[in-house]
Amino acid sequence: MDGEKFFVDLLFYHTRLKCYVLVELKAAAFKPEHAGQLNFYLATVNAQVRADDDRPTIGLLLCKTKKRLVAEYALSGMSKPMGIAEYHLVKALPEPLDTCLPSVEELEAELGRGFRVSENDRRTARRVRMH
Repeated sequence: MDGEKFFVDLLFYHTRLKCYVLVELKAAAFKPEHAGQLNFYLATVNAQVRADDDRPTIGLLLCKTKKRLVAEYALSGMSKPMGIAEYHLVKALPEPLDTCLPSVEELEAELGRGFRVSENDRRTARRVRMH
């Protein structure tokens, strides 16, 4: 866009809601400027990707931590559907997910038949290039 490249972390399409769902991941505490970045990405997806019959894109910002009042002020006055949530890392999946989902090794074996995906490739694969 205007000679610059921007990357959203995750972009999904929700078939029942008929809208895109944009997820931004932050490995640090929430900062007010994150809301501005999310708003920018939402406007871009709505203008360049969303079809006329799609509903407005929903934005979700996942941060390591957030302070409720700071998040409220950062989102006040923004009209696009967006939310801020904390995430928590766990060492093991809770039951029954631990037995329902394949392991990274099983996925790699199935998809690449012995091809190992580097961590850098994993991060790159999770990003969607915005034109």
